[in-house]
Amino acid sequence: MITVRALLCVGLVSAALGQVPAPARVIMETGLGEIEIEIDAAHAPLTAANFLQYVDRTLYDGGRFHRTVRPDNQRDKPVKISVIQGAGSTARRADFLSPIALERTNATGLRHTDGMVSMARAGIDTATHEFFICIGDQPELDFGGTRNPDGQGFAAFGRVVRGMDVVRRIHAAPAAGERLTPAIPITRVRRSVGPI
Repeated sequence: MITVRALLCVGLVSAALGQVPAPARVIMETGLGEIEIEIDAAHAPLTAANFLQYVDRTLYDGGRFHRTVRPDNQRDKPVKISVIQGAGSTARRADFLSPIALERTNATGLRHTDGMVSMARAGIDTATHEFFICIGDQPELDFGGTRNPDGQGFAAFGRVVRGMDVVRRIHAAPAAGERLTPAIPITRVRRSVGPI
């Protein structure tokens, strides 16, 4: 089994040799339709490798989108954002990987723009399987932004290339506060085999 560390080493060697890793695409099947995501291994190699390991180990199959953050349900938050948040299968929690180091946007050059996919986290270097998708530009999630009090931002690593209509349907789905009620199932996630 290839580890995140091995994938990162391959990416660093490729970069040193002037080779840019080709972006990968994944198809995420949800209860409201498909979302296709392009993974940016060239700019966020560690985060991309981590996400793809979850995909390849089928740890997102049986997962869910459980959170929607929008203006009407975060009135008490001084810094407003618009995202949906997904997670791996809780039945496979024992198989989840160790937390990864935070790849900050000031280092990767990626920004939390409309359709960007990024890792959710609590503290610094705590991201594992949970991810979110931006609806509209969300600069307060970048390094130096104030949504997270530590100012370190979140690790953006990919973008939605098809299915933003599905993302917006999930965003607008019924919720109790920020919790989707019911959660939207993630039934299957696989790498795309077609050309990019």
